[in-house]
Amino acid sequence: MKVLLFLFFIWTCAPTEGRHPNCNFLLEVERDHAECLRRLREEKEATSSRKESGCRGVWDSIACWERAEVGEIVTIPCPRVLKTVFGRNGNISRNCTSAGWSDIFPNITSVCGSNTSQDKLIFYTVVQTLYTLGHSLSLIALITGSAVLCLFRKLHCTRNYIHLNLFLSFILRAVAVLAKDDILFNRTSQCSNQPSLAGCKTSLVFFQYFIMANFFWLLVEGLYLHTLLVVIFSENRHFIVYLFIGWGIPAVFVFVWVMMRIYLEDTGCWETNDNPIPNWVINGPIGFSIMVNFLLFVSIIRILVQKLRCPDVGGNDQSQYRRLAKSTLLLIPLFGIHYVIFVTLGESIAEDYKIFFDLALGSFQGLVVAILYCFLNSELQVELKRIWRIMCLNAHLSGHHSNSTFRSGSELMAQSHRNSRAQSIMQSETTVL
Repeated sequence: MKVLLFLFFIWTCAPTEGRHPNCNFLLEVERDHAECLRRLREEKEATSSRKESGCRGVWDSIACWERAEVGEIVTIPCPRVLKTVFGRNGNISRNCTSAGWSDIFPNITSVCGSNTSQDKLIFYTVVQTLYTLGHSLSLIALITGSAVLCLFRKLHCTRNYIHLNLFLSFILRAVAVLAKDDILFNRTSQCSNQPSLAGCKTSLVFFQYFIMANFFWLLVEGLYLHTLLVVIFSENRHFIVYLFIGWGIPAVFVFVWVMMRIYLEDTGCWETNDNPIPNWVINGPIGFSIMVNFLLFVSIIRILVQKLRCPDVGGNDQSQYRRLAKSTLLLIPLFGIHYVIFVTLGESIAEDYKIFFDLALGSFQGLVVAILYCFLNSELQVELKRIWRIMCLNAHLSGHHSNSTFRSGSELMAQSHRNSRAQSIMQSETTVL
């Protein structure tokens, strides 16, 4: 655990040399510009002996137009940089007139640009705002909950150790999402002429690892509760296994994903998924963990119903099972039921609904986990009430002691005052005599 916290600290504190996608775009435009100028220069040198007529070759900030005669219509495919970004394979044209080049037709945005409507852009902005808010609130709640679980020694047990690792996975997931957005969507990023992609790719690697680790720790929560209800086991021995499932297995798959990216799709900042194989290396294990967690959820419900209906269950055992059901079963549907619904229904559900539930509402999952696993924990509430009573008792005793001291001091001061007054009277009388 200390090693993980140390690595997390180093990663968050180290400066990231990521390259913003806008910088990628501008860099590609500069390369196309240089290539266009080279071609136009060679064309001009080849035709220098002839009288120049018609329209000269030009660079119009996005596309290269070679020399043309008056009345000639020049048609070229969409600029390479726009084709890379938007993936559209249209054609644009310009007419060479006696007055020079005409405007581009058809409109370059409608042919080569994004076909996303304004409503779609507003929807994506709202979703980004919601999941930024959700991850921020989750971070505050999870860090507070982790501190509480670490500070109270009476809460130190295998169950809460697993909760603490789950909290840490949610914290790392939230930090990774916010850091990735800062790299990919920060419009104030400064672009250099020769930027490095190493930092950007490293951030994406951590992002994939933390996302997968979070899903696998959700799976560990389900495995732990199911094992707790089914068999008697040594918690310490199984905790090592849980650590390997939660942190080790995701590391293996992310390593494979990095290798797939390097050899199959080493493009840009690895933010695109044109090749399905690297994408499945990440999403396949996550989908498997969701399905297993759902099956565990169904099995746990069946076991708890059987135990609660059993006439041999005593009062203490029954209250224990009810407490387990109340504190944990509320979370298991949150772990993956909506993902299971999306997988089952497939394309029948609109992509917007998937994005909204996965990103916008899913970002508040860490907040709900912290509330249910920590702040509503009956053991924590008992401990907090005990500490509160001790503080109130100490304050009461301190106040009682102060009042007693004050009364004793007042009496001594009054007595001292009477003595001094008597001595003063005696001195006055002696003087008169």
